[in-house]
Amino acid sequence: MAYSNYNSLNRAQLTFEYLHTNSTTHEFLFGALAELVDNSRDANATRIDIYTEKRPDLRGGYMLCFLDDGTGMDCNEATHVIQFGKSSKRSPESTQIGQYGNGLKSGSMRIGKDFILFTKKDNTLTCLFLSRTFHEEEGLDEVIVPLPSWDLKTKEPLTTDPEKYAIETELIFKYSPFKNEKELMEQFHKIESSSGTLVIIYNLKLMDNREPELDVETDHQDILMAGTPVQGVKPERRSFRAYAAVLYIDPRMRIFIQGHKVRTKRLSCCLYKPRVYKYTSTRFKTRAEQEVKKADHLAKIAEEKAREADSKRLALEARLGEDLSKDSRAILRKAQDSAMMLRRDADMKKRILEAKQKALKEPKELNFIFGVNIEQRELDGMFVYNCSRLIKMYEKTGPQLEGGTACGGVVGVVDVPYLILEPTHNKQDFADAKEYRHLLKSMGEHLAQYWKDTNVAQKGIVKFWDEFGYLSASWSAPPSPELRYKRRRAMEIPLTIQCDKCLKWRTLPFQMNAVDKRYPDSWVCLMNPDSTQDRCDAPEQKQNFPCGVLKKDKQTAEDKQRELSEKIKQQQEKLQAMQKTSTIKSAADVKKLPMEVSMKPTESSPQTSRSVARPRSPPLPAHLKNAPNVPPSRATSQRPTRTSAPPPPPPKVEPSRSRAAAKPASPAVKPSPKATAKTPPPSRSSRTPAKASSAKTAAASQRKRIIEQEDSEEEEEEEEEEEEEDAEDDSEEEEPQTKKSKMAAAASNRGKSVEKALPPKRGKLEEVNTPPQPEKKGVAAVTTIRQPPATPISISKATPTQQQGAKAKASEKAPEPEPENDTKNAQKDKGLLVEVRVNKEWYTGKVIAVEANKQNVRWKVKFDYVPRSTPKDRWVFKGSDEVRLMRPPSPISQTPDTQQETEKGPAPMEPDTTQPGTSREVTDSLVTMLRTMLRYFFPPDFRIPKDDVNSMTAEELVAFPLKEYFQQYESGLQSLCNSYQSRADARAKAVEEKSNNTEVKLKEADEKLQKLRTNIVALLQKVQEDIDINTDDELDAYIEDLLTKGD
Repeated sequence: MAYSNYNSLNRAQLTFEYLHTNSTTHEFLFGALAELVDNSRDANATRIDIYTEKRPDLRGGYMLCFLDDGTGMDCNEATHVIQFGKSSKRSPESTQIGQYGNGLKSGSMRIGKDFILFTKKDNTLTCLFLSRTFHEEEGLDEVIVPLPSWDLKTKEPLTTDPEKYAIETELIFKYSPFKNEKELMEQFHKIESSSGTLVIIYNLKLMDNREPELDVETDHQDILMAGTPVQGVKPERRSFRAYAAVLYIDPRMRIFIQGHKVRTKRLSCCLYKPRVYKYTSTRFKTRAEQEVKKADHLAKIAEEKAREADSKRLALEARLGEDLSKDSRAILRKAQDSAMMLRRDADMKKRILEAKQKALKEPKELNFIFGVNIEQRELDGMFVYNCSRLIKMYEKTGPQLEGGTACGGVVGVVDVPYLILEPTHNKQDFADAKEYRHLLKSMGEHLAQYWKDTNVAQKGIVKFWDEFGYLSASWSAPPSPELRYKRRRAMEIPLTIQCDKCLKWRTLPFQMNAVDKRYPDSWVCLMNPDSTQDRCDAPEQKQNFPCGVLKKDKQTAEDKQRELSEKIKQQQEKLQAMQKTSTIKSAADVKKLPMEVSMKPTESSPQTSRSVARPRSPPLPAHLKNAPNVPPSRATSQRPTRTSAPPPPPPKVEPSRSRAAAKPASPAVKPSPKATAKTPPPSRSSRTPAKASSAKTAAASQRKRIIEQEDSEEEEEEEEEEEEEDAEDDSEEEEPQTKKSKMAAAASNRGKSVEKALPPKRGKLEEVNTPPQPEKKGVAAVTTIRQPPATPISISKATPTQQQGAKAKASEKAPEPEPENDTKNAQKDKGLLVEVRVNKEWYTGKVIAVEANKQNVRWKVKFDYVPRSTPKDRWVFKGSDEVRLMRPPSPISQTPDTQQETEKGPAPMEPDTTQPGTSREVTDSLVTMLRTMLRYFFPPDFRIPKDDVNSMTAEELVAFPLKEYFQQYESGLQSLCNSYQSRADARAKAVEEKSNNTEVKLKEADEKLQKLRTNIVALLQKVQEDIDINTDDELDAYIEDLLTKGD
């Protein structure tokens, strides 16, 4: 269909409001400034100047200018600027940053409301004016852009329409800062090179306080983000100079801000022990698939055009036939040429499609470079570039996400081409978030390998950072400014600087006197002390980093066997530690039971099995389960039993009685420390039928008290249950699935009713493993007696032999009371930061659980990071060679579990809610401890007197300026250490001087002695000519012999 047929159709229009809408994609303001820097780099500029000019009559008070010496634009190329989305730089193999044809418009409109562009190329001067103020004042809806041009030599306008030129210049003079043609030409004169571009942005956007978003007053050599604090913000997000320094992975353009050169960086050359890892993956296909679809579409269109041209050629040849006239031959030749060209084009696009389809299947290769930032260790993370342009910075991945010291201070650098990942329009993120997350995950795996290859953790993380001057415990504290530490850091990272003339990077040799030396902005190769690199024509040295390899941990059969043996040993030790009678309070206590007990199925009578087959009703509330006035048939089937630790195996009794004894029943009352371990057996009269009604009433009242006590205990049990289960999650994940299901079944059976099961014997006692304590006044001793059921059920009496056997077993089973203080002290170790040696390597971790017995204390350590083949936690013995503390324990390191265990004692039988709880006592204790601590470390000359601390209340202590307190304390401590260091240095200097003097005297004495020996030999030779003495030893022996003969 002919194009003329579309004239009557509607067309999309671009309103001037889109200028503002388009600019909102730049949330990060420096990203908008970087868009204009990117345009200069793509134009092959070697220098760009970013500066401001004061203009109080304009909004914001100044104009922001970008001047480069790039290729510039002629009049036709300048028209592409006002075409949104059109870019001549877009191609899959392109290494240029611009791809969308949108950066200049969106970036400039984000900074201000108006901009004017001056460009020079091929003896042509062109001016482009894009102003929202002009559209608002004139009430225009369409986007109108004046675009006049002049001849470079004659300064005459290049136009065929004088009226159009007059309107364009009139609008520029009216709404721009330049009011006549002379002022316009002065802007062109600022472009001193043969080509280049000047962009001026004015009427800047303001903040709510009517101040511009860019601060140019605080630092006259920089452009800062207004309202951004110095502390807690990365320097690249506050200073445009810092951001421009790392904007490109391999800078080849000089950047000047406010007339001062930016010291650009090659990040990989600023790191300690850099190492490169080659990463290959077939995962990144989204961008390549888009290119294949596009090439396929173009190939199909080209093939259709070629076929159509071929059919026209054949039809024309058939129609002309034998007609050999000149016009016929010309028409036929034209059709044949057109068909041949279109066929060539179709074949070429088909080959392009095949090449892209082949490239789609090929793996993509990236280079990950890692190194340690020893200059500022808090500035760590991944820097992700796209076509050499920074997209994401300080991205945490792998072990860095865990928040520990593992991989702290490590910086990663990667450059991703367009064919792998495509950035968003604002160049602050990637379009395909899924593939970007995969990239970060892969970098995290290689980061862990780099950390292992550097052996930092094996040598000791704290020791490593101390070596470079990081003496403070605060991670964000800067390194020590002492000269010895500066030299140490400078020795490890040689200085890399760019020549201001040839733009080549040169690595300077280390010189002791060059530490902290400020090199001029105009540094050139001639100033290089290295004679092989002191000329601009000398080739640039290539970056030669050692290559690392990602070693995926493959477990051998021996490793698997060793790991399995270790797990079995741990389970056996855990089982041995649990071979004690303990009270069951939660599901976590059930999990701690021996396996044969916690997973033993509940035996029940035939009546019970029949009742279980019926549908279960919802569980009853606690105060209804053991109600005393229930008929006998219901009471026996609805009474719940609480699971406890297994009692000693009972003697053989009747089958009906053995079923009831097979299931361990918990004590009806939670034992108190004040309770006695043994009680006398109940009297014979208490079992007679005549006393049944009184026993029933006593049992009901006691059960009522027990239920009230259990209700108060269940809240504590739930809290303890959650805390203990969280601590045991990691170890439980490694157990087989069958064990999990059985443990869960055992936990769920807690509290279920055993229907119509015969109760245990009335006279049987349950031993309680609590140390004997003296009874207090007003507190009755509580015995743990298994109570009979409330309803009268005939129970056969136990024989005396059975009673004696039970007593004997109970006395044998009762262990000696263990001191509770040792256990409490051991629990204080929770939360300690330690290092554990695993396979001859040290790994950092945290103590999450503690087990204590008579012989030793065991810690369960959860690692910050370990390889995949190593468990994430490990049990170690306290004080062994396999574990060491990272720093002394502090009250902060204790977890809430530990503090709760140390504060909370055994619950009383009937708590008195009228008395104050322990929380007030704990608060007073903590306040006293804090006062003692503050007085102990009180720095001299602190603004609060030391005596006032004793009278401070808890609220005043909460508001105490701890940060200032510890800063002054640390400052005083540092001064004291410095004084000690100065005294030690002075003493060492004095000793060294004394040693030097002694050495000089010793040397003089040796010379005198040698001279004396020479004179003696000469004297002896004069007296006795035939004497032959060649060495000092011979001379000494000869003189001694003479003296002996003389005697």
